[in-house]
Parts: sequence; C-alpha cells; structure tokens
Amino acid sequence: MQKVDVAIIGSGFGGLAMAVTLQKAGIGPVVILESADRVGGTWRDNTYPGAACDVTSALYSYSFHPHVWTRKYPQQAEILEYIEEVVDAFGLRPLIRFGAMVETLAYADDAGRWTIGLADGTTVDARVVVSSVGQLNQPAFPSVDGVESFAGPAFHSARWNHSVDLEAKRVGIIGTGASAIQFGPQVAKAARATTIFQRSAPYVLPKPDPETPTWKKRLYTMLPQAQLPARAKNFALNELFGSSILGNVKMRRRIKAQWRKYMESQVSDPALREVCTPDYALGCKRALIADDWYSMVVRDDVEMVTPAIVSIDATGVTTADGVHHELDVLIYATGFRSTDFLTPMTVTGRDGIDLNERWRDGATAYGGVAVSGFPNLFLLYGPNTNLGANSIIYMLETQATYITGLLSAARHAEMATLEVLASSEERWESMIESESASTAWVTGCNSWYTANGRNTNNWPMPTRKYRQALKDPTLLDYDVRPAPSPVPA
Repeated sequence: MQKVDVAIIGSGFGGLAMAVTLQKAGIGPVVILESADRVGGTWRDNTYPGAACDVTSALYSYSFHPHVWTRKYPQQAEILEYIEEVVDAFGLRPLIRFGAMVETLAYADDAGRWTIGLADGTTVDARVVVSSVGQLNQPAFPSVDGVESFAGPAFHSARWNHSVDLEAKRVGIIGTGASAIQFGPQVAKAARATTIFQRSAPYVLPKPDPETPTWKKRLYTMLPQAQLPARAKNFALNELFGSSILGNVKMRRRIKAQWRKYMESQVSDPALREVCTPDYALGCKRALIADDWYSMVVRDDVEMVTPAIVSIDATGVTTADGVHHELDVLIYATGFRSTDFLTPMTVTGRDGIDLNERWRDGATAYGGVAVSGFPNLFLLYGPNTNLGANSIIYMLETQATYITGLLSAARHAEMATLEVLASSEERWESMIESESASTAWVTGCNSWYTANGRNTNNWPMPTRKYRQALKDPTLLDYDVRPAPSPVPA
C-alpha cells in the first residue's frame, strides 16, 4: 500500500494545477492517480476532427506558466502539448501513477485517513484526497430503444473511432451541442450524406480565429508579461458576455440580435432558419461559437432532422414522424453525465455517509470544493464552479490556491483534519440559490447545467467574485482536529 499526504485524482488542468500549487507550498508527499496512460483529461479524451478550445488562447494557460499559442483559439493537439510541457517543466511526471482507476474512497474515522481502492486491486492510503475528475468525463447516451443495436460503427464524440473511414458514408450525428458544432462540418466534408438529429437548436455566434502573427509570437517568447494586457482585455470581454447570462437582459437582447443577424446572413431559407432558431433564452444552454456551422447546415448533402428519435435499429434511426433514416455510421454528440460529478466512484465519508446518496437531489459543496461529512476531501471543478463564459483555468487555479491555503493553515495550527461545517455549506448553497434566480440557466430549458430544475453546475456571479469569495481561506468554516492518537499496541 502506498502512503501519501495528498492524493490527487486526475491529471488534467485541475489536477496539475493542484500538484504545482502544493509543490510550491512544500506540502507532500503527493501522488497523482490517472486512470489513462497519458495526462490531459478532456484534451486527451476528445480527439474528434475540429476539436478546439472556445476560450481565447490569451486566457487558456496557467498564470504561473504562460504559453505562446499559434492562434486565437488553440486546437486540441496544441493544448495537449502544453499540458505535457507543464508536467515536465514542474517535474510532476514522477508523481503520476498511470493506469490507476479509482473505484472507491473510504474514510476511516479512527485513523483520520482515506483508503483509495484502485481497479487493479491495490490501495493508496492518503490523509487528504483532491478529486479532479471534472464534470465532462463520463459520456452520456440517449435513452431510446435499441441504442446498442446499430450494426455499423457507432461511437461517442469523446471516444472518437479514428479507424472508421467516413468517405462516401451516410453518417448520422445525434446532438447539436458544443462538440457537434466543431466536428459536424468536418464530417460533412468527408461523408456522402450527413443527417443531424437535433433536439433543440443552439445559439451559434461567429468565431474569428486568426493565427498569431510571427512578431507577436517573438515578443511573447522574449517577454511573457507582454501577454498580460491581452489576457486582461479578454477576461473583461468574457465577463461582459457572461453578464448577459447572469441577468443583464439588455445585454442578452443585444447579443441575441447579433446572433440572429449572423444566422440569417448564412441561412436564407425561411424553413431552415426556423430549424436553426432556439426555443429558449440565450444562455440557458451553452452559447457556442463557430464559423462553419451554418454554412454546413445549408449544404445539399446535409439534412437537419428535428422530430424526436423514438428508436435505433441495425440500419438506422426512426423518428417520431415515422421516418426511418438509413445510416452507415452513427456518432453520438450527446454530452456527458455532468451532474453526477464523482460517479462512478463510490465515496464513503464519516460515519459511513455515501456521497452519491447525499447528492441524490443534486450536488452541493461549500465553495464548490468541500462537503460536510467528508473530512479532508476536496473537489476541483465541483458543484457550481463551471462557467457560462470565461476560462475554467482561472477557476481551477483559484480552487487549488484555496485548498493549499487551507492545508497550510491547518499545518501551522498543527491540525490534521478539516471538515467543512454544515452551517457553512448551507450558507453557501443559500447564496447560490439566490444568485441563480436571475440567470438564464433556470429559465426552463433542459440543459446539463441543472438537476431537477436547480443550478448545480454553474457559478452564478461574475467570475472575479469567485476568486474574491475564496481569496482568504479561513479555518473558521471548518471543524479542524489534530491527528488521532495512535492506538497502544
């Protein structure tokens, strides 16, 4: 059994930020448990054609390790290379255990430590566990008859099958979310015919994506701080866009008008315009950016299908209007089980509390990072820390700094165990509920942001206010205790 001070689950942006921050504070030993054979998280898993970031590159790097990107919106391969670069720049590779799939977390009250059960039968003993598995790591599939009966190649966009040749094939795409917006146009270029099954139309705004000029790359390489003005500018612009989602109705109307002008400039057919028009408030679902979605929609070899899917069989998809759509390849762009958070891990806290049972009506966490009843367990990208706009890396760095600050304060006070007070968690959740009331997310659409109509995933205020809220870690929000005394032999 490996014994460590801190075990981090996941080696994406969050897990690596946590490891670097702990390293700087001198907290350890640390192990990073990674189920795959490579770091990268989302950017390792999503390799579909056209995979790219929809946050500007000026914001898509750690503040402690700036990067010179090749274009305004970095693509998957470049982002993954950056993550690998960070691992080596901070000497993190020796800390990582690859192929370490976590199945169980169990807290021992008497020892004040966590036992982490891995799929290979081994265990890790840790005083502190930080989960960085993210919200977008478990592919979701539609609940329709025959979903597993299709005879041709069928796969989820997050598990892209690169061995499948789409040339001259009839390809069906189920879903029109963020991934489909990126890979759909690439599929249409290769396929003989593309059928897109749409449950609800997305808002798609333009995505100007110029390459970074050579002079600018040279400047940023020689003088990394020269990127700071661009970083500040993009942060401010994203906060402004985010205000339209958070309750600025005037800004929401303005952006919706921009969307309509753009969509209608690309789509001239009135019937197709109707298909491309969302039936929900801007921001209730994720607003998307792309320069080639609407130009794909109007192609003669692309069909947009809006009746609901009722069944899937060996040869295709049948919709509610009775039409059977013959297909050779089926691609699911149906998102992720985002509100399940730490599942399928079984997490058992103090007094045998089961975390999945605790969260049966929707996940909550103080600061998005701590749950009462689960001492020394912390979350990155937990409940109510996703964003409708701006960079999640900003949020992850905030969380990593906060958790490290707590652990440092506890060490200074000679305390080994921290458990957030139920009263602190309830106060935080009350604030989330109140602030969410004016947002677009709770205006009635069905999205991955909510569970049972309640906002469980998103931060409902300007991004900068999250950092302000977690700026000064205080032990007063926690029940802190010394390490249990060893039992006499």
